[in-house]
Amino acid sequence: MSTSKLASTMKNASLPSVEKDSVIALRDVWKIYDTGEIRVEAMKNVSLKIAQGEFVAIMGASGSGKSTMLNILGCLDHPTRGIYLLDDVDVSTFSASDRADIRNQKIGFIFQTFNLLSRTSVWENVEAPMLYSDIAKVERTERIQEALRIVGLSEKAKALPNQLSGGQQQRVAAARALVNRPAILLADEPTGNLDSSTSDEIMSFLQKLNHEKGITLIMVTHENDVAAYASRRIQMRDGKIINDEIITPNVVSN
Repeated sequence: MSTSKLASTMKNASLPSVEKDSVIALRDVWKIYDTGEIRVEAMKNVSLKIAQGEFVAIMGASGSGKSTMLNILGCLDHPTRGIYLLDDVDVSTFSASDRADIRNQKIGFIFQTFNLLSRTSVWENVEAPMLYSDIAKVERTERIQEALRIVGLSEKAKALPNQLSGGQQQRVAAARALVNRPAILLADEPTGNLDSSTSDEIMSFLQKLNHEKGITLIMVTHENDVAAYASRRIQMRDGKIINDEIITPNVVSN
């Protein structure tokens, strides 16, 4: 589906609801993996609202459902049943191609593994999400420059990933996530491959990004000291939310 057609579809799909103050709303969402022999209820009747500009940490042990939650929020997967409203539009029944369009328009991703192309420059890595878009070359250049400036790596544009530290590589991954100017940034264990000092550096950066750019940031982590940078903490167990609380975040280090 073309971008213009998708936008029209989204406009027509907009639902009058009580979720107008929420950029994300899950209503009674289930995710069930059923092979015929094995049935796994990865999410069980989950309802959740996230407001624009929140910084949310989703925590839980392996198998708790936190990664499934992130995949659904990021339109990488869809609920088995229930409703997912993104900007008050029900995207839960969108096709895979339409979900891909939504991701390109609204959502950026940062993963535990940096997923950088090892033989291409920082500039080219950041450019990658725009290669198959209709963004003009001049604007593409402006966006890359802006993203590298935000993450503090303008001077590393020509470097290869193996010439950078782990923290710098994660910043390149963040720049790549930001280049399409998403309203929502999803981070899956973003400090999992970093030492404690570099982890603090990345979390301070993400917190500043949330504060200064107003980007809604949703992060999956199993580490309490990483979750402490968020302003809201959601705990999952056995596919359910067992705790959801507002917390006082760690202060950004200067």
